[in-house]
Amino acid sequence: MPQWSRWSRTLLRSAPRWLLGLLVTALGAAYALGWYDNGTVARLDSLIAGERMKLQAPVLDPRIVIVDIDGKALTEFGRFPWGRDIQARLVSRLTRHYQVGAVGYDISFPEPDTSSGYGVLERLSAGELKDVPALRERLAQLKPALDYDGLFAAALQGQPVVLGFNLSPDQVKGALPAPLFSEQELNGRELLAYSADGYEANVAPLARAAAGAGSFSVVTDPDGIVRTAGLIQQVGADYYPSLSLATAGVYLKARAIKPFLDRTVDRMSQSQQDSGGYDFLSLFLPGGQRLIPVGEAMTTVIQFRGGGGPRGGAFRYVSAADVLTGRAPAAVLKGAVVLIGTTAPGLVDLRATPVGPEFPGVEIHANIIKSILDDQFKARPFYAFVLEAGLILLAGLALTFALPALAPLQAIALGAAALAASVGLNYYLYSARDLLFNLAMQLIVIAAIFVFNVAWGYFFEVRKGRALVSRFGEYVAPELVAEMAANPEQYNMDGESRELTVLFVDVRGFTTISEGLTPKALREYINLYLTAMSEDIRDSHRGTLDKYIGDAVMAFWGAPVAFADHARRAVATSLLMQASARRLNDDFVARGWPPLKIGIGLNTGLMHVGDMGSKIRRAYTVMGDAVNLGARLEGITKVYGVGIAVGAATRAAAPEFAYRELDLVRVKGKREPVAIFEPLAPVNELDAASAAGLARWHEALAAVRGQQWDRAMSIIAQLHDLSPDDRLYSLYTERIAYYRAHPPGDAWDGVTTFDNK
Repeated sequence: MPQWSRWSRTLLRSAPRWLLGLLVTALGAAYALGWYDNGTVARLDSLIAGERMKLQAPVLDPRIVIVDIDGKALTEFGRFPWGRDIQARLVSRLTRHYQVGAVGYDISFPEPDTSSGYGVLERLSAGELKDVPALRERLAQLKPALDYDGLFAAALQGQPVVLGFNLSPDQVKGALPAPLFSEQELNGRELLAYSADGYEANVAPLARAAAGAGSFSVVTDPDGIVRTAGLIQQVGADYYPSLSLATAGVYLKARAIKPFLDRTVDRMSQSQQDSGGYDFLSLFLPGGQRLIPVGEAMTTVIQFRGGGGPRGGAFRYVSAADVLTGRAPAAVLKGAVVLIGTTAPGLVDLRATPVGPEFPGVEIHANIIKSILDDQFKARPFYAFVLEAGLILLAGLALTFALPALAPLQAIALGAAALAASVGLNYYLYSARDLLFNLAMQLIVIAAIFVFNVAWGYFFEVRKGRALVSRFGEYVAPELVAEMAANPEQYNMDGESRELTVLFVDVRGFTTISEGLTPKALREYINLYLTAMSEDIRDSHRGTLDKYIGDAVMAFWGAPVAFADHARRAVATSLLMQASARRLNDDFVARGWPPLKIGIGLNTGLMHVGDMGSKIRRAYTVMGDAVNLGARLEGITKVYGVGIAVGAATRAAAPEFAYRELDLVRVKGKREPVAIFEPLAPVNELDAASAAGLARWHEALAAVRGQQWDRAMSIIAQLHDLSPDDRLYSLYTERIAYYRAHPPGDAWDGVTTFDNK
């Protein structure tokens, strides 16, 4: 009976989780089987597909080169569109000089080129200048050179050059090439493809001379992203290749390109067998048949490689100017597939793709050509929905029944393992087997079941953790609360003694500033200043903001979260705060406000830290002699004309910085003298001139303490000439003059005593 009771309690406790897990799993499997649609999940699948594609680093393919009509080319050869005499030279250079394997034009030429002016001259010779026989004779002689379309056609004749054309819904321009096949050749079988009633092709002389032509029309998904491309497109009753397919066909010397609708597995490659069989396009090559798998409407999923553009890394770009002038290296172009496109400002053909919002259209064709040459396509198998539903059921059922029985860490480990296994399997099938499977719903099911179980099972623990975070948040800087909450047992509010570094910062001449501003302007002034200082302390080096004291700020490092390098963080923050103050000062002066200058004091030492105060108000703060010295050092910065002053302990604990020793001082309330220093910069960032000046200063300081007044003055005078605004040099010049008039005697210890705070 007790055993049955335990089982009953377990069942009652777990039943709600089981029921919800089964419901989520069933909904996920139903979506995978296509029983209902969800636009959000579909968009998430598209996003995952794009991110998955980015994981494969681009590798430069030397077989495909993009000849770019870029800004350089336009500078050297004039604005676009170029006359076809230039296009003729470009083609001749590529085919006859560089001996490329094939050329694909991502540009069309739908209208005759009249830029040579021959038509104008011909009209003049027949009209106003008809009485000048020499003009007509000369025009007849010049006609071949001024017929730019003829020059371009001659350059195309017999060369492996494919021109581009565009499908259009409402106009007909130019001449199409011979189709790959027509509806009659399909013997009554239906073949769906992207179709249009019109087209914008190339003028007839060019169309006849070229080795072929292909469509560069691209159809986007409903969200405006290009993910697939039609390899075959239809105009009327005829079917034409895409530019990428036509160019690859010319390069591979394909005798014909036909649809292959049979699913005879023994005629497919192993990768295609693994994909379960597809409809194909068949390229009849000299070495045999090559099958290209296609999806609905004769499309292929584009495998985008790299981020696109000359810096994308997948394809080499060569300026058209370098081709026309012969500067391009022959080894790069010889035997390559060349695509001619443009990235020049104002001419760029940019498309939104899964790997970037501005992807050059010419690279879409390049990526498809690469897939054809590699005989490697990413494709979705016909059984994909069955496998996706099965994986959802497997993961969903396993998590539904396992999570309620596991301890928190075990549940987290299982949930993470399920996510990792799903993502890993999906990526393996994508990268190693070229198979496309949707992943979003599987991840949603895993995440939903895990989150529900965590929320249900550990509700009270979460509330307890939130209460702890709230309690600490009353005293501790918010940016450290999350780290403390992760290990709450390591922290408490009790007082303790610990070595820390404290910082004080104050505005110079704040009384004068406040008198010169209206209350509203003063409020904005101080708010901008305090915000900048607080962000530098809190965000950059994770200091703890203690309090604001009027225009002053107090902060410390090393508690409640301990940092071994608390002094380094504090010194780095002080330098950053001075840089922020300079930026603010520029802004304030531009507004007509008083200039901003700040002084910062830093000290490292043993301090008492904890929750201190009265019954009315408490705060997490620091106290002790080391804290008081830090406050004194902030005030001392005014005397020495420096922005930052640190104690010897801080200098010793943060040796990564270069320091200028300022003095030996005895501050009010302390008997022993302390050395004070000004941090200048990280040692590795100090330039040679500054390092030399620092060394000279320390020589001068040693001379002062040795009462070698002439030597000290000589060095300080040199340094003062280099930095006339440096208050420290003026201060020591005055001191030396005083000591000369009032010698300190042999017992002088070189210490400056401050009687005020």
